Amino acid sequence: MTALFGGYALASAVATLIARLLPVDRADATAWGMNLSFLAFAGVALWCFHEPRVARLMLLVWGGTAALVLALYLLGMRP
Repeated sequence: MTALFGGYALASAVATLIARLLPVDRADATAWGMNLSFLAFAGVALWCFHEPRVARLMLLVWGGTAALVLALYLLGMRP
């Protein structure tokens, strides 16, 4: 469940943060964010099945997602 839902949540947060922080047009930043989110999701999903300690896995995946969402909240809307 963490590999599927946590990986998706983390990849979504990564895509949104990349789209928010890149200093290019919104469409280009969104495209870059979405392209890189596929790599993030694949990497997290593979790592989830490789990691032997479930507690550390869940802490890093869900904690990383929470940290990225908090960073997005603190950045606010893009002008």
